[in-house]
Amino acid sequence: MTECKLRANFVPVKADTDRYPNEENMRAGFITIAFFISAVVVLAQSGADSTPKKLEQAKAPKTLLFGPEAFQPSKETTIRWLGMAGFLVNSRGTTFMIDPLLEGYDMPLLMNFPITPKEVPHVDAIFATHSDNDHYSVETFKDLSPVTKEYHSTVYVDSLMKNDGLHSFGHGIGESFQFANIKVKLTPADHAWQNAYPGASKRFFKPEDACGFWFDTPDGSIWAPGDSRLITEQLHMPAPDVILLFYSEDSVWHAGLEGSAKIINAYPQATVLLSHWGFVDAPNFSPFNGDPKRLKKLAVNPERIHVLAPGAPFVMKPRKTTRKR
Repeated sequence: MTECKLRANFVPVKADTDRYPNEENMRAGFITIAFFISAVVVLAQSGADSTPKKLEQAKAPKTLLFGPEAFQPSKETTIRWLGMAGFLVNSRGTTFMIDPLLEGYDMPLLMNFPITPKEVPHVDAIFATHSDNDHYSVETFKDLSPVTKEYHSTVYVDSLMKNDGLHSFGHGIGESFQFANIKVKLTPADHAWQNAYPGASKRFFKPEDACGFWFDTPDGSIWAPGDSRLITEQLHMPAPDVILLFYSEDSVWHAGLEGSAKIINAYPQATVLLSHWGFVDAPNFSPFNGDPKRLKKLAVNPERIHVLAPGAPFVMKPRKTTRKR
């Protein structure tokens, strides 16, 4: 069956205009539209019929709940996967989150979140890599605002956060800044999927509207490349100690299986922690159906890829020397 016939059966999700009164903020429904079309293209190319068979899906280990103890002063740097694309880092008592989504998602989930916003005692900073609702979760970000000192993202996403009443700061790609004992730098990404789907937004999205983040902590460097197609710049970074890889296998708006392997193999000594897989109940939906076993087969030093349960702590090994950036 042709791609156009499959698309004809698709009814677009109506945007929630009460929640997103500004046209540029109407993003939640459009995420589902674009990702659905991406899945349709894969089905059409494979000659699938209009009723695709449900595929087997890799599932993350069972969620480990945690509470205020994860935010206490510490003599080490601990990373926890929050589920979805999110991470919590406690670096010697400085706590920050990257793309936290802890409630209110619009797709069925395989796992529970390891903590709720009301259980979070404090956060020094929260970072958003881009405006998609599984990375900038407006509900989560707002509910965390009473206990969060500051928010950081690109200039565009900062404008959205300011409209949502958050204490936020916007930065350009390549810009560096510091909070507490952590140095941060924005790294480039390519995730302007909206431009490929007429009607998804009246705004033209620029490359600098999405980013990755590099964090220099007292115990080593952490790099979150963000949701992105594979781009050359990602293969020529300084060697990070830990890569927080937003992993999917076939989506055209992510690095995919081969691209993910190229990224981690460019830094063969880096520890790899995976997100964006095994959490959403969507076996036929390429952005969420990655399988770590397939990535390990392509990886140099595959034992460095850690399959964390949501909420499980991973303690960084302090590096002996400081690498200059």
